[in-house]
Amino acid sequence: MKKGFENLTTLIYLLFAVILTGISLAILWWSTTEVIEAIKNYVNKKEFILVMLQSVGTVIISIAILDISKYMIEEEVFRNKELREPKEARRTLTKIMTIIAIAVSVEGLVYIFKAGANDMHLLIYPAMLILTAVFVIIGLGIYQKLSYTVEH
Repeated sequence: MKKGFENLTTLIYLLFAVILTGISLAILWWSTTEVIEAIKNYVNKKEFILVMLQSVGTVIISIAILDISKYMIEEEVFRNKELREPKEARRTLTKIMTIIAIAVSVEGLVYIFKAGANDMHLLIYPAMLILTAVFVIIGLGIYQKLSYTVEH
């Protein structure tokens, strides 16, 4: 019974990892077509830069989704259900949180360009996004320091 349940959950993890991979590739495809369209229909510099920055953000998000999918396959399908060492957990969490911080930073940058062109009062949201990314990095640094100290 236990072995059957483990096989079922492994299959479910594999299915969701494959779905996430498909979503990641779809996002990447969409982003690429947006860039190609922006190059074909080059209207003005400001609009072109916004499309390019948005595409960078979506590519980073796509990579984050692909990385999560890879993690699910490595940890839940090919290995035992638990991380073997705290060092592995720290590395995996660091990688995922770094990608999230980059994605949030790029999104904040895109919104700064959009808001700065329209209304200066709209800069509060992008500033909060970038501040959030800073807090994520600070929190990650604290986590790294504390977990490294515990490991040794």
